[in-house]
Amino acid sequence: MSDFTLYIGNKNYSSWSFRPWIGLKVAGIEFEEKLVPFEMAAGNPKFKEFSPTGKVPVLVDGDLVVAESLAILDHVARKFPEKNLWPSDERVRTLAMAASCEMVGGFSAIRNQCPMNLRRPIKRLEQDAALAKDVARIETLWIENLNKFGGDFLFGKFSIADAMFAPVVNRLEVYALTSNVQIRAYMERVKSLAAWQEWEAAGIKEPWIVEEDEA
Repeated sequence: MSDFTLYIGNKNYSSWSFRPWIGLKVAGIEFEEKLVPFEMAAGNPKFKEFSPTGKVPVLVDGDLVVAESLAILDHVARKFPEKNLWPSDERVRTLAMAASCEMVGGFSAIRNQCPMNLRRPIKRLEQDAALAKDVARIETLWIENLNKFGGDFLFGKFSIADAMFAPVVNRLEVYALTSNVQIRAYMERVKSLAAWQEWEAAGIKEPWIVEEDEA
């Protein structure tokens, strides 16, 4: 039986739930999944039964309750250092953490204008200045690190940074926000992960429709 319980929201929409879920899955760390859907703009009042923030995701590790996607992933990475969720090199790990923090604190335009939506048909969204700025920064960040570290993923091997940007892969694709060949190739590598495909298949089948996320 797993030591961890991960509470998540709808797989079709919940980008913050997707981040720790795909990180744990790719690392091969066992956990019990509990999906509590949100069906309204305010989420779901039931979240308060297990979440100190009233939001998802939440990881329960014994008597420890951890909210926030990056904190969940960092907790698991420190508990299982052999899984290499952070790069082993200290300097590279710092850069991966910085990129992950930038995802948490930035990119408000792409988050607000382009909700994650696995069922959305690919359809170009016209970019205003704020969205174009976000897309340009994401492209620069990804290309710089892919070139610098020379692996399939942002910092060589799959890491927490890739997990944190995984929902952006969906956004760039379904809203047709980039045509950069190197970016598209990275997106395809992320989408080829078994964990991505498992989450996507489940999300597409979900019955819930959240109108606020149907951009």
